Amino acid sequence: MFSSIFTTATTTEFTTEQFLLCTGVSVGLGLLVALAYWIGGRASKPLAIALVVLPAIVQVIILMVNGNLGAGVAVAGAFSLVRFRSVPGSAREISFIFLAMAIGLATGMGYLGFAALITITIGVVLVILGKIPQKSGRSEKLLKILMPEDLDYTTVFDDILQTYTSRAELERIKTTNLGSMFEASYVIVLKDPKKEKAMIDELRCRNGNLTISCARYTVVNEQL
Repeated sequence: MFSSIFTTATTTEFTTEQFLLCTGVSVGLGLLVALAYWIGGRASKPLAIALVVLPAIVQVIILMVNGNLGAGVAVAGAFSLVRFRSVPGSAREISFIFLAMAIGLATGMGYLGFAALITITIGVVLVILGKIPQKSGRSEKLLKILMPEDLDYTTVFDDILQTYTSRAELERIKTTNLGSMFEASYVIVLKDPKKEKAMIDELRCRNGNLTISCARYTVVNEQL
């Protein structure tokens, strides 16, 4: 169904027209991927720019190493080093990066129609899935309470949390201020969001009026 614009699957020769055609398609499909990333949720402008040029870069690499096993192994080793010089990205960002790389692989081998098909199909799926609200997390909050070391953090706030929350889980406890204080982090779901201030006021009376913060809970384990 899909055929390559090159004469053989492992071609080592290509014309200027073929190269420009592949590059133009790569950049055009990269723009579509960047657009899908931009409208699918929170977006980073530098990553969106990278998604535009990444298919063309991968395509050029595939054209250069096609039919050359030694060059292919060297390029694979070079790509593996990038992982250790980059900041871990979210699962959504890495999905778009892999899509851009797949487009570059397809266009580098001359399968332009197949590249367009996977761009449209997977791009639409990613946009639709990105628009689905994340139910578990919208009502969750991250409550951080600073307390003296002489307080028993395991039970000291239980009665207050039972009064104001429908769920409260102690996610992390750590020492701070050279070990003289504890910081407890709870993931909570408030029964009534309007009573958040009342809950904090009671917690302040219990922890000696030390720092308390209550913010929207952000899932941090979505990294790959």
